[in-house]
Amino acid sequence: MDGSTHPLMRLLDHLKEYRATVLLASFCSIINKVWDLAPPILIGMAIDVVAAQEDSFLAQFGYTDVYDQLYILTGITVVIWVLESLFQYLYAVLWRNLAQTAQHELRMSAYSHIQELEMQWFSQQPTGSLMAIMNDDVNQLERFLDQGATDLLHVATTIIVVGAIMISVAPEVALLAILPIPVIVTGSFIYQRRIGVRYTKVRGKVADLNALLNNNLHGITTIKSFTAEKREVDRVDEVSTSYREANKEAIRLSASFVPIIRMAILFAFTANMLVGGWFALDGRISLGAYSVIVFITQRLLWPLTRLGETFDLYQRAMASTSRVLDLLDTKIGIVEGDTKLELAKGEISFNDLGFSYPDRETVLEGVNLTIPAGETVGLVGSTGSGKTTLVRLLLRFHDPDSGSVSLDGHDVRELTLKSLRESVSLVSQTTTLFPGSVRDNILYGDPAADEDAVVEAARVAEALPFIESLPQGWDTDIGEGGHRLSGGQRQRIAIARAVLKDAPVLVLDEATSNVDNETEAALKRSIERISVGRTTLIIAHRLSTVRNADTIAVLGNGSISETGTHEELLTGNGLYPRLWAVQTGEVSQ
Repeated sequence: MDGSTHPLMRLLDHLKEYRATVLLASFCSIINKVWDLAPPILIGMAIDVVAAQEDSFLAQFGYTDVYDQLYILTGITVVIWVLESLFQYLYAVLWRNLAQTAQHELRMSAYSHIQELEMQWFSQQPTGSLMAIMNDDVNQLERFLDQGATDLLHVATTIIVVGAIMISVAPEVALLAILPIPVIVTGSFIYQRRIGVRYTKVRGKVADLNALLNNNLHGITTIKSFTAEKREVDRVDEVSTSYREANKEAIRLSASFVPIIRMAILFAFTANMLVGGWFALDGRISLGAYSVIVFITQRLLWPLTRLGETFDLYQRAMASTSRVLDLLDTKIGIVEGDTKLELAKGEISFNDLGFSYPDRETVLEGVNLTIPAGETVGLVGSTGSGKTTLVRLLLRFHDPDSGSVSLDGHDVRELTLKSLRESVSLVSQTTTLFPGSVRDNILYGDPAADEDAVVEAARVAEALPFIESLPQGWDTDIGEGGHRLSGGQRQRIAIARAVLKDAPVLVLDEATSNVDNETEAALKRSIERISVGRTTLIIAHRLSTVRNADTIAVLGNGSISETGTHEELLTGNGLYPRLWAVQTGEVSQ
């Protein structure tokens, strides 16, 4: 939908399957308000019974006995209060459940949509901003649906019902009560447009604050190691102050609304009290009718003071809704193919490949490399040469600017993303584990695997000894990101996870770069075992990791500069012999 459409219309369109619930909740809110407006009329009728007795309003229906009138009035009062309470319960349940449902649906829609977006999009989005959208912005909508929607319906119902009652009782007095309402409502719309701009700014500021806090909490080790606590406190203070100042602008406008509305209400209330009193003294209306006018005017006008608070809540919700729906309207850059790859063999080809990240120099240019099914190929090169980029193109995290990447002769752009990515097991340099137990994290590779398969995967990854030594063994909670494990332990869990996935293609992206020599040796043994019978691409900075590969490809200046076995490359004059000499200490850098 066009982003220029009003946020409320966009929201209703997004929640169209719940329109029946919205209508039912709205009906209950309106009926509740109708019964809620009855007490002033009942008070007027009671006064009329006492003052007029046999000539009262109820006497016109044949009930001339004053006591019978009081009994009837009492019975009507009980029925009205019961109905009001019933409909209040119904609308509260309906609106609150709808608020929870809308919150859940929007959050899940946003999260599901985010997972479909390409990796390039993620590189341009602060994580804190996304968290603010899926949590704080979605919660703003819940608050409005929980209370604000009912308030707006109640105000509208009050104006219509009370206006009709007053016109039927005393048309001249009704005009005085209704006269300020167009001014109040018009002023409210002007107000909400002005405050809406301010709340859009507030939502942007809170996203900045969340982004900074998220980054600092993840980087707490670096902050402490550089004794930068005071510096980061100052940075957070600056961003938080900016958020506070943005809120101050909205608060100033919001706080001025109610006092101004009160002045308009004061005019209408005092005018009705005075003119209605004149009419009662002149005998033009009864004492009961005058009581109804006084009480009903108060019920009509005072709720309008809440318009400021309600519009405040509404504008916060609409600003947040726009951010959530704008996220949902973000177009998916990677359009998957429709070919489902069955039982991939694992032959990989990079054909005349060219690629560059936005606003950066060319990373790959004219790359040609074929990896036969079942072979192990090592990919080496200096930092920034594009090794990891090749993997990202294979998995279609990005699409090439030119050339193609093929799996079993199929251009990966023709394949469904599910069948492509199910064919590849990735173990990266930055190990991502999830909160939960050791078993849960290994099962991430294949949630349907049985216990024997999980244990075997851990054995192949040489993770079994340390797992069994943990306090709760397989059920040990590894904490957020696996922080309760060492780097080597996390990497072995990642390898066990990849083993359990049992994909025909295994990619190891600097999987041994951040571990000690003993752990590296254990990981290399695991890699040799799991690479048997599957295509394995090993990206490594340490050349010893790829020494036994069937083929080693050297990436430099955006293209493959040399290929061969370890021994063949050492006899050449390319980059590989120089890298090997540096790493073995034969020459200085």
